[in-house]
Amino acid sequence: MAERLRPRTLDDYIGQSHLVGEGAVLRRMIDSGRIASFILWGPPGVGKTTLAQIIAHRLETPFYTLSAVTSGVKDVREVIEKAQRNRFFNSVSPILFIDEIHRFSKSQQDSLLGAVEKGTVTLIGATTENPSFEVIRPLLSRCQLYTLKPLEKSDLLRLLHRAVTEDVELRNVTSNLLGRMPSYVIVVEMHESCLIFSTSLWQQKRVRRS
Repeated sequence: MAERLRPRTLDDYIGQSHLVGEGAVLRRMIDSGRIASFILWGPPGVGKTTLAQIIAHRLETPFYTLSAVTSGVKDVREVIEKAQRNRFFNSVSPILFIDEIHRFSKSQQDSLLGAVEKGTVTLIGATTENPSFEVIRPLLSRCQLYTLKPLEKSDLLRLLHRAVTEDVELRNVTSNLLGRMPSYVIVVEMHESCLIFSTSLWQQKRVRRS
């Protein structure tokens, strides 16, 4: 269901208005048609992967994705070589999205430096850890850093409302959910509790590392 409901445009994206709201810094960069490499830092479940996909779709550029958990230097080099072969003159650089980039070793992060500096790829990294401690300084100096905030209760309500009104499989039970408001509220509270718990862990780690 998460994949079926994943937003496709910035207007449908929920949360992070300080970055992608009208006139916000990342929104202006996206609207210009050119983006710099950057790292998204924030707790789990706040839309880092979704935002990267929306940007690639908006700029109509190839989108490559790697997970730092399962990928190595060889995988990074293969993607960079593919990006070089497929890029047309003066076109927007392909986007390389690396999830959990903090799990990359120093040598793995080193393998990105040349491609990022030359603009062969535009790197978008996602991390739940403080990049100042987990990303090597040469790579961090070549990227902008954006902090994503935990979703608020109003954001969760919008997400839940979208799920029960737009998802085909849930549409048949929407009336039952809305007809039993206490159950509807409980679902929201459960979502909020899970988000508060994961965010609390994330913030505790920030405090310990600062």
